[in-house]
Amino acid sequence: MTLSFWRYTHLALALFSSLFLILASTTGIILAVDAMQEKTLPYKVENFDKITLGETLSQLKKEYSEITELTIDHNQFVTLQAIDENGNDINAYINPKTGKQLGIPVKKSEFIQWVTGFHRSLFLHETGRFFVGVISFLLLLIAISGFALVLNRQRGIRNFFSKVIKEYFAQYYHVVLGRLALIPILIIALTGTYLSLERFNFFMAKEKNQKEKTEIIKPSKGKTTSIFATTFLSDVKKIEFPFTDDPEEYYIIQLNDREIEVNQVTGAVVTEKRSAITAQLSDLSLNLHTGKTNMFWAFILALASINILFFIYSGFAITLKRRSSRIKNKFKASESKFILLTGSENGSTLRFANAILKQLIAHGEKAFIAELNSYTVFPKAQHIIVFSSTHGLGDAPSNGNKFLSLLKKYPQQQKINYSVVGFGSKAYPDFCEFAFEIDKQLANQNWAERTLDIQTVNDKSAIEFVEWIKLWSTKTGIPLSTTPSLYNHVPKGLQKLMVLDKTLISENEQTFILTLRANARAKFSSGDLLAIYPANDTRERLYSIGKHTGNIKLVIKLHPHGLGSEFLNNLIPGNTIKARIINNKAFHFPEKARKVALISNGTGIAPFLGMIEQNKTKTETHLYAGFRMETETVTGYKKFTSEMIEKQKLQTFHLALSREAEHFYVMDLIKRDTDFFIDLLQHGGVIMICGSLAMQKDVETILDKLCAERKIKSIADYKDNGQLLTDCY
Repeated sequence: MTLSFWRYTHLALALFSSLFLILASTTGIILAVDAMQEKTLPYKVENFDKITLGETLSQLKKEYSEITELTIDHNQFVTLQAIDENGNDINAYINPKTGKQLGIPVKKSEFIQWVTGFHRSLFLHETGRFFVGVISFLLLLIAISGFALVLNRQRGIRNFFSKVIKEYFAQYYHVVLGRLALIPILIIALTGTYLSLERFNFFMAKEKNQKEKTEIIKPSKGKTTSIFATTFLSDVKKIEFPFTDDPEEYYIIQLNDREIEVNQVTGAVVTEKRSAITAQLSDLSLNLHTGKTNMFWAFILALASINILFFIYSGFAITLKRRSSRIKNKFKASESKFILLTGSENGSTLRFANAILKQLIAHGEKAFIAELNSYTVFPKAQHIIVFSSTHGLGDAPSNGNKFLSLLKKYPQQQKINYSVVGFGSKAYPDFCEFAFEIDKQLANQNWAERTLDIQTVNDKSAIEFVEWIKLWSTKTGIPLSTTPSLYNHVPKGLQKLMVLDKTLISENEQTFILTLRANARAKFSSGDLLAIYPANDTRERLYSIGKHTGNIKLVIKLHPHGLGSEFLNNLIPGNTIKARIINNKAFHFPEKARKVALISNGTGIAPFLGMIEQNKTKTETHLYAGFRMETETVTGYKKFTSEMIEKQKLQTFHLALSREAEHFYVMDLIKRDTDFFIDLLQHGGVIMICGSLAMQKDVETILDKLCAERKIKSIADYKDNGQLLTDCY
């Protein structure tokens, strides 16, 4: 079945049953906690499973003159109804080894009785029990459809517990906790459904065909083994004692799977009546559904019920997030020059496409946006832009799984330029695989002309998306905004950071260093990004983080009228700002590299300072940094690197000053150390570049030229291999 079928089934069932599930789960949590609390009462004796029926009966006869009944409940508490030597009625928990009283049975509190009644029937009697049964069955279907969705997402049962990429809180934990709670929820739903069916005599027809048969046991000719010696108390539910000492009066003993009559003198079984299978299944279902026989299982049920409440919240949060990115068109597909096709599992790709749509319309162009599965003939189209994510492990998203077949079915009648942008996460092995397949299939169409090579965006990076915009705008002549903040959501839940220190600027020094203290629970590494919102609007500014003694250090150049740099420069120690830390795993210091070269210019040195300080394994590290001239800040870098060299956290520091008398550029240093860089690349070393895009391009060009001269792999190959990491702007 299609992914859409399972998704809509899952959502429809959840919508219909959500209120009842909230009530059932909340009361279920309370009852599970009550079941755990019962286990803590001091009425169970040690080694209960090893006590035989004979041991208990012989001891009780010594202690009590007349015994009526003995019951063993699900907690293995033994309750005795008897008369003592003084003629007093006894109804108490006892120690089955000694016969001594341990306590008086107490009824459940009115609150627990109320919760139990509500959980079973919603106080609607039989009608309520019917509704509870239906909701249990719907929960079973929800669990099954959720299982099918995870299977589809993870690409089969073998990858069921493989890594899930965290796109946002609700999505991530809905999947992760769903996998962990699947089996307990299935058991809750299945047993709840069975108990409801039994309540309405669904199995009566089968019971009539399987009537309980009482079998008379003939005494054996040899010596009879007493049932009292071979039966453990843990296998007994209830014992009714004989009224007199007459041998014709028997013990009636109810075991887990049968009821027997036992001769009180010989201990021989006189009659045996086996319980129906449905009765045994009913007991098993009740025990599994309530957790009353095992504290650990009751705890699991409580967690599962809490998860159900969370799934209701997170499921609706996911749905609302998808609906927030609904498609809205001003022009019809048949009249539009630009066709934007989107493939997205959770709506994030559509957000980027909508931003492009608005700008094209603002430029006076007729543009139309649709899902990939809505692909058809576009009679006036001149440009098709595809924005597509990849679902699971290389599969199409649910709204794009028909696109490739539709592409063959509906050939366009005129030449159309196309461009493909793939969205995904490099944490998956099949990064943007579906987008690559789209690009390949479009290239095979005789009507399609490629505008650009396929571009990819990792982890919804607005910065990487802007790179595609720059290329596309240059090619088409249509100027689109290259400000990353335009393509970012205004985030919620920003954390507060306190300013600890800030260096001053001067006429000769326009760069300052800002030190911020993050929340103690904040996790970050050098190379991550700090996003600030200086004007409290959608405009976002990103700065590379250097981690120093647990604090955030930023190196910032003050730009005239710079929104972010002026805002940060106006801060003083003690001020607080709101910001968010963006995990940038693709630019963390490599843990397993034998040798690392760090190349930066200007403020790009910030993350490298933190990486060097955190180089606890003393990986061989070389820093190449370029600046315009010698300043107080640069002098500070020299002092810092000297200390790090002494501590063996840094091997060498190579400085290039472009506006001094003996001016050098970083590229000159790379040419000078050709042998070092070639050796580094050939032996698995890593080169990290941070700074301006112009510097990155120059460095990559030189490295590629050096590789060609030495007749080794191209720099692009080393980049694909993870040996060249960049974070430039």
